[in-house]
Amino acid sequence: MEAAIAHPAQANVHSPDAGRVALTFFFNLMEKWKCTAEEQRILLGGIGRTTFHKYRNLPDVRLPRDTLERISYLMGIHKSLRILFGHGDAAYEWVRKPNTAAPFNGRSALEYMLAGRVVDLADVRRYLDAQRG
Repeated sequence: MEAAIAHPAQANVHSPDAGRVALTFFFNLMEKWKCTAEEQRILLGGIGRTTFHKYRNLPDVRLPRDTLERISYLMGIHKSLRILFGHGDAAYEWVRKPNTAAPFNGRSALEYMLAGRVVDLADVRRYLDAQRG
């Protein structure tokens, strides 16, 4: 008989503590990107103002799957930018600079992501992953 093996090292991404950690990352990144509250709400999936202000207090909260997925893509974007540009300001400024490459077609990555769809975040992540090689 095989016993189920528990993996305590694996974090439960649906735990309230994981929600707080994800939101802490998100708001720190938004400060670096100089995003407005409205831009932040869109990047989080178009959440309401009340929920947004609740999240700003960094509660222990079980985040919806969509919100976790969005923050996960932003983490990947952040990681790729740090690899490509290092730890300087260029890594944070890139998201606001116009980009002629597809899929941006003259818009900045942030403008592209502010269309509000999860796939837009995924597109930016894929673009950066391709740039890293």
